[in-house]
Amino acid sequence: MQTLKCWTHEEIHSQPEAWAHGLSTLQSNAHALRELWKGGDYEQVLFTGCGSPYYAGMAIATLLREQMGLLAEAQPASEVWLNPRAAYAQNKRILLVALSRSGETTEVLNACEAFRARKQGDIVTLSCNPHASLAKVGDLNIVLISGQETSLAQTRAFTTLYLAGVACGAIWAGNDGVLDEMARLPEVGRRMLPPHESIAHNLGTDQTFDRYYFLGSGPRYGLACELSLKVKEMSLGQSEPFHFLEFRHGPQSMVNPNTLIIGLLSETNYDREMAVLNDVAQFGGRLLPIGEQVVGTHAASFNSGLSEAVRQVLYLPVGQMLGLERALSKGLNPDQPHQLNAYVKL
Repeated sequence: MQTLKCWTHEEIHSQPEAWAHGLSTLQSNAHALRELWKGGDYEQVLFTGCGSPYYAGMAIATLLREQMGLLAEAQPASEVWLNPRAAYAQNKRILLVALSRSGETTEVLNACEAFRARKQGDIVTLSCNPHASLAKVGDLNIVLISGQETSLAQTRAFTTLYLAGVACGAIWAGNDGVLDEMARLPEVGRRMLPPHESIAHNLGTDQTFDRYYFLGSGPRYGLACELSLKVKEMSLGQSEPFHFLEFRHGPQSMVNPNTLIIGLLSETNYDREMAVLNDVAQFGGRLLPIGEQVVGTHAASFNSGLSEAVRQVLYLPVGQMLGLERALSKGLNPDQPHQLNAYVKL
């Protein structure tokens, strides 16, 4: 199998090294993060961003609620800026965590400014550019330079920002076990990338597919949203994300032999989620199940030995590579998605 070299390909495959560097950066900031948390008396953590960083915030917030007992949620930066009374509670102490690859997206900067004016709490920023505007507006600014990218569609930046947010939550929750496990992720990522590339190539170059559905529940719904976005951005493919069991409530009517359903399977609800995949397969849809231990002709298994709280990031590379392979098979440039810029400046 030969894949045309491009920036997106390199950025996907360099993710394990970016994770290692990013986690080291978080460890260097662990004391400052703990001190901010101890002194803040926060009642809620609010993650915000635009596009991919917003989806990262969705996945992080859900994971922190589920696995670490922190009250957390996510809102698009435009909502935090323009509709603050709808976006978050007005009578709580809030820690705002703003995520952005570029650090120059107008909505994110305006959201931070508007939140600051309301005097409800403090701001932590997670970005990838030390010279960006966002890296100067927080009470604590963490720059993850290993997440920097040349391509427009976020891959390495997304996973690096995502892991940084999870690590922040583990630090605030005092969960050192999660932090210790996260240190093993780069090794696992290096091992699983090659076999996942061949799966993504075989499915991504299959021209019979004309629609893609990404299913994920709990923390994996935000990841399903992100992977659906990757297929849209890179390959201009028809793609949508859904919660697993919600897919039966109408969307399954769209399934036919030209459909690929990608399932981000959990360990907790594995049987119920597989039942959904098996149901839609009866309508002719093809399946790509992804999880810790999955069987099937086209199945991506991590076999990581990591806890569910830690291994969520491993769902992403195969979906990213699927978008890349689909784009290349259609003669598109995945580094320069149609009608997109690196960030939105209003």
